[in-house]
Amino acid sequence: MGTVHARSMDPLPMQGPELGVQADDIDLGEPDREEKQEVLENKDVVVQRVHIDGLGRTKEDVLTYEIADVFRAKSLIDVMKKSHEARQKLLRLGIFRQVEVVIDTAEGADAVPNGLDVTFEVKEMRRMTGSYNTMVGNNEGSMVLGLKLPNVLGRAEKMTFQFSYGTKETSYGLSFFKPQPGHFERNFSINLYKVTGQFPWSSVRETDKGISTEISFPIWRTNHTLKWEGVWRELGCLARTASFAVREESGHSLKSSLSHAMVIDTRNSSILPRKGALLKINQELAGYTGGDVTFLKEDFEIQLNKTLFWDSVLSASLWGGMLLPLGEKSSSIADRFYLGGPTSVRGFSMYSIGPQSEGDYLGGEAYWAGGLHLYTPLPFRPGRGGFGDLFRTHFFLNAGNLCNLNYGEGPRAHLSKLAECIRWSYGAGIVLRLGNIARLELNYCIPMGVQSGDRICDGVQFGAGIRFL
Repeated sequence: MGTVHARSMDPLPMQGPELGVQADDIDLGEPDREEKQEVLENKDVVVQRVHIDGLGRTKEDVLTYEIADVFRAKSLIDVMKKSHEARQKLLRLGIFRQVEVVIDTAEGADAVPNGLDVTFEVKEMRRMTGSYNTMVGNNEGSMVLGLKLPNVLGRAEKMTFQFSYGTKETSYGLSFFKPQPGHFERNFSINLYKVTGQFPWSSVRETDKGISTEISFPIWRTNHTLKWEGVWRELGCLARTASFAVREESGHSLKSSLSHAMVIDTRNSSILPRKGALLKINQELAGYTGGDVTFLKEDFEIQLNKTLFWDSVLSASLWGGMLLPLGEKSSSIADRFYLGGPTSVRGFSMYSIGPQSEGDYLGGEAYWAGGLHLYTPLPFRPGRGGFGDLFRTHFFLNAGNLCNLNYGEGPRAHLSKLAECIRWSYGAGIVLRLGNIARLELNYCIPMGVQSGDRICDGVQFGAGIRFL
């Protein structure tokens, strides 16, 4: 589905590393003799041995790649630095609860005067772990129960089962994740899932049952994901008052699609960045690997962040996308883009911009949205250096449009139509950062450019999510 709305119906993001373990400062052992340490600090050293203590079911060969750089260190400071980096890599695998590092002078018959031994003391995860937590989506929350088998085959593989019950969505999912040894960013995953969602702005209930496979890999400074997804979709009416246009879309469909995503992200934070840029481009082609749904879909996201004077940050973002139906069938309400709400064009109700029928919003095949934001510290800086740093004041200007296009008219006519009836809004508010997981906004919004059929939220508007315009 479109990247602009919460009705993505994707399974829970069960693949990828578990980053809950926080790396502490490195624990360095003290050599027996201070005189020898002083000598080693001023001379070249040789790492003679690297030990890993505490291994059970983990295969040693998968760890060799993570600690290889330690042997290349040429000075004590370099050994400390590379040992810390290796510790971070071991924690990133998600198979150890704890990793400690001890650096000592080499011992034994073959020890050289400037030799060092490095020991990683590890504690493996349990064979099975459970979890209970909450997850924040775009203006919706959910309770998540999980069961995880980390390191299931001994080489950092992971199998996960998750159940999520939310305000608008319920899902089940089973996933298997396998990284490439020595290159954790290169990984493969397969997911089985069932997702049921309610979308009151469209009076639609949707149930998806599907399977997907993903391959992720970096190329230079970019990260890429190739994905195949096969999903059986059932659309139904959420209320008896659903419009005829929605009832017409009800029924079953089978979508088989290939997609590619490319991401360049230099931001220091994905939730409330102070500097850096983001470029995300997605392509999806449905119908050529089976199924009765055919389309070509393109969308992108750009964000630029710049730190200014007095600890303020200027942020600019631009979203856009187009959906081209292939064949004789028109596009489905489940595949179109949606726009509006506290996470995109503020001052409008959730996904209440664009084509609608009898009060039900049907989405559009083309859209764009832009935002300009100024984030500043709270007045008088209360709680500076602590709790107060989680809050920022927020001044914003948002604009966008969503519509359907006649693809026989040409690019100039398309741009002209996207430039008509632009909705925009401005206002100010408070932003609260919830770690690096999500953020909350409480804004006072003034919507402008309102068109017939749009629903507005003139005044105070609350938003919660992980992705904001």
